[in-house]
Order: sequence, then C-alpha cells, then structure tokens
Amino acid sequence: MFLLDTCTFLWLGLDQESLSQKAKQLIETCQESLFISSISAFEIARKHSIGKLDLPVPPTEWIEGISEFYGIDTLPISLAIASRAATLPPFHKDPCDRMIIATAIENTMTIVTPDPMITKYDIKIAW
Repeated sequence: MFLLDTCTFLWLGLDQESLSQKAKQLIETCQESLFISSISAFEIARKHSIGKLDLPVPPTEWIEGISEFYGIDTLPISLAIASRAATLPPFHKDPCDRMIIATAIENTMTIVTPDPMITKYDIKIAW
C-alpha cells in the first residue's frame, strides 16, 4: 500500500514532470493500493484559499476528480493517527506531514514523497 504525500498528489494532477520515474511507475501500476491522507485535502484547500495554489475547479472537486481518475482512496485521520503524529520524534515540524507519516506508520504503508525530512523516520519511502 502506498500513501502519496500532498506534493506528490499535487504534482500528479498539475505537474507530472516533477514526479520521479519511480513515482510515476508506482502510480501507474499500483492503482488498487494508492491512498492519500485526508490531511492532504486540508493542505490543498488551505493553499487554494490563501491564494498560493491555483486550481481549475474548487479544491474538493479537483481532489475528487484526480482521486477517481487514478483510483486513489482517502484515509481519515483516526484517533490513533492523531496521537501517533503528536508523539513522533521532532524531525519534521510540519503538522500535516506528521499526520501523513503517522498515517503511513499506523497502516504499514510506503510514503511516495521527495521530502528528505520524512526519510529520518523509520518508514518506507518511495521516490
């Protein structure tokens, strides 16, 4: 199972040239096991609402469209994920990324991300 980091999901829908070859291949071949965290929807909608992200349609519609096209499911933030995110070592300060890391840990997933800070955690990374 693969969890797409928010930037990976954004690049998938807006700038595929920024994706690594490995990330592209995983997305093409593992459509039955691709996920995003619901915190990614928050990040995308927030960036859009403050003018830092242009989307061709409203964020919810855009996220649903990309998810449906690529067969990506969304995982909610459970109590276990929220608690885990709060107790992770302080390598990564971004609370949204900490939620993504905790989601991957709680669900035994590989994170598809270029973020070098995430590699400091004891989780599988693909890029």
